[in-house]
Amino acid sequence: MRKAGGPVRSRGAGTSERRTHDGKPQDDAQIILRHWRDAVPDDRLAHLVKDATRAFVRALQIRLAHHDVSFGHWTFLRVLWESDGLTQRALSREAGVMEPTTHVALAAMERLGYIERRKRSDNRRNVHVFLTTRGRALKRTLVPLAEDVNRVAIERVPPADFAATRRTLLAIIANLARDAGEQEAASPPPRTASLRRRPA
Repeated sequence: MRKAGGPVRSRGAGTSERRTHDGKPQDDAQIILRHWRDAVPDDRLAHLVKDATRAFVRALQIRLAHHDVSFGHWTFLRVLWESDGLTQRALSREAGVMEPTTHVALAAMERLGYIERRKRSDNRRNVHVFLTTRGRALKRTLVPLAEDVNRVAIERVPPADFAATRRTLLAIIANLARDAGEQEAASPPPRTASLRRRPA
């Protein structure tokens, strides 16, 4: 139950009209912190991780905007800096983005001169994505921004707590990956896979 006197929080909604009951505007950070500290401090862990991720993304978006780079383009650049020349499908998978969204983003990045897409002579079916000189050069400018966000995020966090948080998050990822495999193995195959066309 929401604590009396706190702001009304609507997950996922915009924040421009959010105000406390005394009429003062509230920003995202204030609303999120009040939610966790006062309203429902025992809310599900998944929500806490999501809110922390949103805070990381917002902090990086602000820094990237100073260099006219969108967060969406950063998502692909950071993968390509480590694995240049991936197929468009593999890049989509590594970035965790749906293929139609990847296609649109890469087209924009190509117009900006960050990447080029081409097919290899030994395989004309797959489209590979390569960084241009400009795209590679962005790494020197943008990676320090992400490192700064991480530094700010753990300010005043004891090293032991930070180490424990990393271990816990890695354990969560491993647990959920194992669970996903078990759930998929236990799920019945789609009905369409077993359908056979009857002779006319």
